[in-house]
Amino acid sequence: MGFLQIQFIKLLAILVIIASSKSSLSTTPPNFTIARPNCINRCGNLSIPYPFGTTPDCYQSYGFFVTCNHTFNPPQAFIQNSSIEISDISLDGQLKALQFIAHDCYNQNGTRVSYNDPWIDLPISLTVNNTANKFTIIGCDTYGFIFGRRLDRNYSTGCTAICDAKDDLIAGSCAGLGCCQTSIPKQVWRVGLSLWSYENYSNVWSFDNCSYAFLVEESAFTFSPENLTNLRSVEKLPMVVDWAIGNGTCEEAQMNASSYACKSVNSRCYKPDNGYGYRCSCLEGYQGNPYLLRGCQDVDECEDPRLNICEKRCVNTMGGFHCACPKGYYGDGRKGGQGCIRGESLAFKLAAGISLGIIVLLLIAYWLHLELKRRRQTKMRQMFFLQNGGMLLQEKISRKERSSDTTTIFSEFELQKATNNFDNNMIIGKGGFGIVYKGFLPDNRIVAIKKSKEVDQNQIEQFINEVIILSQINHRNVVKLLGCCLETQVPLLVYEFINNGTLFEHIHNKAKARFLSWETRLKIAADTANVLAYLHSAASMPIVHRDVKSANILLDHTLTAKVSDFGASRLVPSDQTQLSTLVHGTLGYLDPEYMLTNQLTEKSDVYSFGVVLVELLTGKKVLSFDRPEEERGLANLFLSVMKEDRLFEILEENVMREGNKKQLMKVAMVAKNCLHLKGDERPCMKEVEMEIAGLMMGEKHPWVPTGHDEEVKGSLLEGGFSGAINVGEDNSTSIGFYAKDHVMLPIGGGR
Repeated sequence: MGFLQIQFIKLLAILVIIASSKSSLSTTPPNFTIARPNCINRCGNLSIPYPFGTTPDCYQSYGFFVTCNHTFNPPQAFIQNSSIEISDISLDGQLKALQFIAHDCYNQNGTRVSYNDPWIDLPISLTVNNTANKFTIIGCDTYGFIFGRRLDRNYSTGCTAICDAKDDLIAGSCAGLGCCQTSIPKQVWRVGLSLWSYENYSNVWSFDNCSYAFLVEESAFTFSPENLTNLRSVEKLPMVVDWAIGNGTCEEAQMNASSYACKSVNSRCYKPDNGYGYRCSCLEGYQGNPYLLRGCQDVDECEDPRLNICEKRCVNTMGGFHCACPKGYYGDGRKGGQGCIRGESLAFKLAAGISLGIIVLLLIAYWLHLELKRRRQTKMRQMFFLQNGGMLLQEKISRKERSSDTTTIFSEFELQKATNNFDNNMIIGKGGFGIVYKGFLPDNRIVAIKKSKEVDQNQIEQFINEVIILSQINHRNVVKLLGCCLETQVPLLVYEFINNGTLFEHIHNKAKARFLSWETRLKIAADTANVLAYLHSAASMPIVHRDVKSANILLDHTLTAKVSDFGASRLVPSDQTQLSTLVHGTLGYLDPEYMLTNQLTEKSDVYSFGVVLVELLTGKKVLSFDRPEEERGLANLFLSVMKEDRLFEILEENVMREGNKKQLMKVAMVAKNCLHLKGDERPCMKEVEMEIAGLMMGEKHPWVPTGHDEEVKGSLLEGGFSGAINVGEDNSTSIGFYAKDHVMLPIGGGR
C-alpha cells in the first residue's frame, strides 16, 4: 500500500470521528442460513443445520443423515434409520439424543417378570460425550455394566446400587445407596447396558422390585427416592453426543480443498477436546454456519450493548466495532476509559476544516492513482489478449456457425469474481504444471478454472486450434471445455465442474475403494475406452491424449467417468500415423516405445489405458518403491504374474469377491495385450472398446487370444536414455525428453 493511500485512510478515520452525528450506525442483525440451498432445515420443532440433512444432497456425509418421521405429531428426527431420537443439534459440535432406559423387574417370589437391555450404535461421525454423560444405576439390589466399542477396541465398566430400606436413600446423592454413577471412556460409539440382581429383590421387594440403568446427561438427571417407582413411566432420557468431520487433523483436511468442510471465508478449523476429527467455527465478530460457503456473517455489536463498551456512539465494522464521540467531543469514546470530552468550538472547526481540505486533496490524488493503475491494467490485459492469440481465436469463432457450444472468451474480471479473486479456499487441485480453482459463474454454473504455470509463446496458433477443437468435442464422458481467458500472462481454461474427485482417489483411498464395485470398475473402463476410441477415430481430426492416467479420469456423483486434462494432447493430421514430439506424460503410464523413439502414436494411449485397467483390477499404485526393484512398475508386476499364472494373487479384494473369474481373466488378457512393448502388437482403442463392451454383454471379440501371449523378451529401454523428471505437487511424476524437430504445446498438462 502506498504512502498516499495510508495517509488517506488515517485522515478519513479522523473525519468520521469528529464529523459524524450522534446516531448509531447499527444495522439489523443478519438472518443466518443454517442449511444448504433448497434443503429442509427443520423437522418438527428441531432445527437441522448443515452438515446434517435429510437427503443425500443436503448432508456432508452419510454419518450426518437425519430421518424426519412424519408419523409423529409434530414430526420427530432420528439418527440415520435408527430409533435414536434427536432433540437438539448445535453447531458447536454436540447434539442431544433421547435413548431408552434398561430395566430388570421381579415378582415377590424372586422370579424375573420383565427385562430389557437396549443398545446404542452411532455412525462413524458421532461419539458419546464422556464428560457430560454418566452411566447411572437405580435400585436397591442391583449391579450393572455398560460396555461396547471405542476406537477399535472393546470397553466395559459398571457399578453397584444397594440399600436395606427406603429411608436409607438420600435425594441428590448417587454414591451407592439406591443410586450409583460412573464415568465412561472417551470416543465411545457403541453402548450396551446390562442389569443383574444379587438376591432377585427377595429382601427389598416390599419397597423396590425393579432396577434401572441408563446413560444420561448429568445435568438433566437428579436422583430422588421416588425414582425406584416413577422411572417405570419414563421411556427415554437425554444424552449428549459429540460430532466432528472426518477423523484427521485440520492440517490434513486443508490439504484437500474440495472436501475441506470449513467453507466460509470467515471461519476457522479447530480440534475438539473430546474425540477425533475436526470442527469449524466462525471467527470472532461473525456468526452463522461455518460449514456453508457464505455461512459466517458479520455481527452488529452496536445492536447489543452487551457486546460493546462504547459510552456515546458505536460504529460497526466487519468483524468488530469501534467507539466514536459526537460532534464537539474528543476522546476514545469507551466506557471506563477516557470517554468523550467536550472540545473548544473554534479548535473543532479549525481541525475539521484543515482535515476536510487535506482529505479532499488526498481523495483527488488517490483517484488519480487509481485511474492510472486502471489504465495500466487495461493496457496490460489488451497486450496479453493479443499476445495469447485473442484476435486469432475471435476470427476462428466468427467463422463457425452460431451454436450454443461455441467457445466463450471470458474476461479476467469475470473469472476473478467467480473465484473470489483466486482465493486459496477455492483451490481444488494443484500439480507441477498449474492450479485448478472452483468457480461460480453469474448464471449459477459451477466451473473448474485451470491456471497453468507456463506457456510457449511460439505455439499460440496451435493452442488456439486446440481450444476450438476441444470445445466442440461433444462426448458425455469427456470433461467439457467451456472457454478460456486470454487477458492474463498465462491463458486460463474453463471446464465444467465434476464434483466427485478422480478415479485415482477412488482406487487408492481405502474408504472410497470399498464402494467401487467390480461392475462399476468395468463400466469406468468401458467409458474411458469409448472416449479414447472416439478421440482416435471419430473426431474430425484424430487426437492423441498423451497423458491417460487414473488422476485424469474424473467421476461424477453417479461414478460416471469423465476424461479430463487435454493440455498435453496432440492433433494427428490425417496423412500421418506418428509424430516426433517432446516425450510427455506420467512415469508408470508412459509407453516405453514412445520414451525410446520420441514417436507418438495412438498406440501410446493404448499402453497408458492398459496400465489404468491394471490399476482397476489390482487396486495397486502404478509406482511403488515398497515393491522389489523389478516390480516397482505396476505394468512389470502385472506381466510377471500373468506369465506365472498368478493373476488372482494380486487382484483387489472387492474385485476378487464380486468378479466372475472367467470374466476377470478376459479383462486381464485385454490389459496384457495393451501392454505389449511394441506398439504394432497392441490393439487399437476401437478394438479394446468393443472387447470390454462385449465382456460386459457376455460377448468376446476375435482379436483376444485364448491362450497365453508369447513371453515378453528384452526391453526397449536397454541402452538408457537421458531426460528430466518432474514430480508434480500431487506426487504424480511427469517426464519430458527433447527430440529433434520436436513440437511442444503451449499449455502443459495439469497435475
